[in-house]
Amino acid sequence: MVSKAGYLALAFLSVLPRLALGSIISDVTGLLLPNAVCAQIAGAVSGATDVYYPGDPDYIIATYHWASSSSQLSACAVVPGTAADVGIILQIVAANKTPFAVKGGGHASNPGFSSTSGVHISMIRFSEVTYDPNSQTAVIGSGLIWDDVYAALAPFNVNVVGGRVSGVGVGGFTLGGGYSWLTNQYGLTVDTVTAFELVKPDGQVVTVTEASDPNLFFGLKGGGNNFGIVTRFTLRTFPQGQVWGGLITFTENQIPSVATATANFGGNVNDPKASIITTYNFVLGQPGISQLIFYDGPTPPSGIFDEFLAIPYFTKDISTRSFLSLVQSSPANFTANNRAIFNTASVLQYTPELLDVVLNETVVRQTLSCLIAAASHVPSHYKFWGARLSLQSGVFISYDVEPFLANIYTHNAQTTAFPPVRTLGLLPFNIYFAWALEAFDDQFHSAAKASAAQVANAAIALGQTAANGAPVYPNYAIYDTPLENLYGGNLPALRSLKTAVDPGNVMGLAGGFKLA
Repeated sequence: MVSKAGYLALAFLSVLPRLALGSIISDVTGLLLPNAVCAQIAGAVSGATDVYYPGDPDYIIATYHWASSSSQLSACAVVPGTAADVGIILQIVAANKTPFAVKGGGHASNPGFSSTSGVHISMIRFSEVTYDPNSQTAVIGSGLIWDDVYAALAPFNVNVVGGRVSGVGVGGFTLGGGYSWLTNQYGLTVDTVTAFELVKPDGQVVTVTEASDPNLFFGLKGGGNNFGIVTRFTLRTFPQGQVWGGLITFTENQIPSVATATANFGGNVNDPKASIITTYNFVLGQPGISQLIFYDGPTPPSGIFDEFLAIPYFTKDISTRSFLSLVQSSPANFTANNRAIFNTASVLQYTPELLDVVLNETVVRQTLSCLIAAASHVPSHYKFWGARLSLQSGVFISYDVEPFLANIYTHNAQTTAFPPVRTLGLLPFNIYFAWALEAFDDQFHSAAKASAAQVANAAIALGQTAANGAPVYPNYAIYDTPLENLYGGNLPALRSLKTAVDPGNVMGLAGGFKLA
């Protein structure tokens, strides 16, 4: 877990560019009403809750985001300590129609999704993990990061289906769906949630289960923050011993070999305990690959990862280790405190031809017909998004290839808000751009949209016709993704549920993908 001093250092770096005098004057001018609301909240909540203002070190910790572009200068940071206090806060912001934000781990890349110029609600005090061996479940606070969850459950030799890299928060990850190293075995994170402690928009604190409220239970599983503020999740647990794997990095000359190994893994490996993430990177003027490999056991069977291990590497950190150690072996925090954006497409299979397209988005751009015909023969000295965006303060250009088994959506017979389609083995694909200067925000956002469209169109042109209009993963989707692209045929039911649960559209005052 990041220390308080560490948070202060990281957060100060993230807010420093916004401390220009003109910016402060502009923000403060618009925050007079929210400041009054902050004072009202401070006078109404219990002693378990605190309200912090700009300049206070605890304010910096409460509002810190992994991506600096996801933070805003809010009127105050409210750090609730009880679910009842969350209810009081919601009633006050609703009565004043004050914009607010809800932040768990702070890993969202979309601007304004977990930040605000109004009242910033930080869930960091909801940080408990309680394991019940009788029900084989764990109650997990929504303000935690997954690293802390894994550490808390390790003494019991159990685990939950959670995030794959270090620093990702529990709350937003779970409410968006959740792909895990354990997904091939057990499904998405939402498939393993048995209960939500929810503060509804009217301030009422309820426990939502399949039995108590099946419609709301459905909506919370992938429907984001549209139905209130979740303070705790109850998740099924599974036996967990040591695992095997870690990070291997490869230089440009080995990319074709890694691509072949990735395509072979995705097409041929059916062991549900095995998983990989192949990340095409452009950093410091050079393309390369960061390869994460995972096996849920101390030693993988021969043949599963042999092809990757035979490739000459730049760095290698592979061992038998704890689950937490494997998660923390990823370089996910290497680019923290930069401006950032994610975007995504859904595909059915990572074929060699589609991986050529991914490579060409990183380093080369040709016409789609040429890519499909002979992309691997394009001279690699000509860079596309890598070189182009590097000229606009680009720090890291990254494409995550994430193969899963085709049956991952069959682990849950219940319907969930996401995924809206469980008959297709749709695979997530993550585009991640990091850059330094706010002046280039529009260029990076546009590039992320264009690149996602290129990959999606290529998949369709290569015969993956079911990828046409396929739902995309909310936690990777860029901010203006149409709701139809997230929730498909579930959208009418979700909108009806939203109206019933939140008739005053209180949650519309917060950021995120909004159903109303």
